[in-house]
Amino acid sequence: MDVFADLFRGVRAQGSLFGSSTLSAPWALHFVDGAPLTLCTVVGGEGWIVPEHAAPERLRAYETVVVRGPGTFTFVDDLDTRAQPLACGEFCATPEQGGTRHRLGWNDPGDDAPGSTTLIVGAYPVRGEISRRLLDALPVILRVEAGGTGDAVLDHLAAEVAVDAPGQQLVLDRLLDWMLVCTLREWFDRPGGEPPAWWSAQRDPVAGDALRLLHADPAAPWTVSSLADRIGVSRSTLAKRFAELVGEPPLTYLTRWRMTLAADLLIERRAATVAEVAAAVGYSDPFGFSAAFKRIRGVNPSDFRRAATAGSRPPEGFTRSRRNDRRAVTRD
Repeated sequence: MDVFADLFRGVRAQGSLFGSSTLSAPWALHFVDGAPLTLCTVVGGEGWIVPEHAAPERLRAYETVVVRGPGTFTFVDDLDTRAQPLACGEFCATPEQGGTRHRLGWNDPGDDAPGSTTLIVGAYPVRGEISRRLLDALPVILRVEAGGTGDAVLDHLAAEVAVDAPGQQLVLDRLLDWMLVCTLREWFDRPGGEPPAWWSAQRDPVAGDALRLLHADPAAPWTVSSLADRIGVSRSTLAKRFAELVGEPPLTYLTRWRMTLAADLLIERRAATVAEVAAAVGYSDPFGFSAAFKRIRGVNPSDFRRAATAGSRPPEGFTRSRRNDRRAVTRD
């Protein structure tokens, strides 16, 4: 498994579509839930995304913006809009309101007013410390122009939101996942960009192969020599290339990755002992595992689990999807 796919596994749309809104100016939609990741794309018209902690971004047809929470954001027709903000979040497309057919300002495609804007928004809960490493690589807001691989996905999305059919939410969830992957890949590969080290290193024949092996079997008893043998290079070549491109030695990277996996296992498998979690990430000695966990995470495994179970934020954070129950504000 490659690094990106591994980090992405906790990022999944699951009934999380806020909706497709066909809007006529003036409008101001305030997305209040502060989801860890929110994807916004326009299939017709244009508007402005105004994040809580970043500069506004203009959004035109077939352009996409991804906003990283927990800050909220607003979608407006104009930066000086006259509209009163309408708060919206997870309740905007709930089953009791008609599911995905319940839209804010929804019009059937044939009835759209001239000059209207159609916005599609998908919010993502991000589960666990694994996916937190993906979030840490992203700015508060990122923008991808039209004309990339995501255009074809948007065509499918636009067609799907216009119909009511069995399994519609499932189709929309998977299309949103596809769209998010396309958007992040294009943003990481943009000219002049500064992608995370692990992204660039994946394309290197030495460091990339080592990363794939470590992620495919992190519990294996890896040494620099055994990794080098599997890749077919010398030990010194692997150590040099990996440190240059990833920013740390192979076994240091492996230890950090094992502790990330262990942090999620401590939460997900609450009946498992610390020794069982240690064995799952490649440690036969639970005391050695606990020492490594505390060195990397700043707290021992039992205290980490206790803090997460109690709902407090453990050191380095434990990303949870948040639900905000603020009520919608009506327009004047």
